[in-house]
Amino acid sequence: MASGAQLSVTDLRRSTRHPVDYKVLAEHRRLGDLMLHVINVSAHGFMTDSVTSLTRGERVTIRLPSVGRIEAHLIWTTEDRSGFQFERIVRLDDFNGMIEAMQPNARLRRER
Repeated sequence: MASGAQLSVTDLRRSTRHPVDYKVLAEHRRLGDLMLHVINVSAHGFMTDSVTSLTRGERVTIRLPSVGRIEAHLIWTTEDRSGFQFERIVRLDDFNGMIEAMQPNARLRRER
């Protein structure tokens, strides 16, 4: 039996990342609710500077603006950062709406 996440989306770390400063409540099956501080996001995942007791492959469910509930898997972690991959790719229109809500400062938004 395989352990860890069985991801359907390949590792796409070259995706454009958008800097954000966004706190989100994550649901974990064992730990319950966790507060995560998202510092960048792409259509494929997000990075936090929150220190958690999660291990690689564990899942969380979060609620994002325009996207709604979405599951993410912990891909990597260091002492002070964690990278999560969404279980599905976020559609472009939903992604644009999410960035508008998460980056209220228009100067941070990239040109489209």
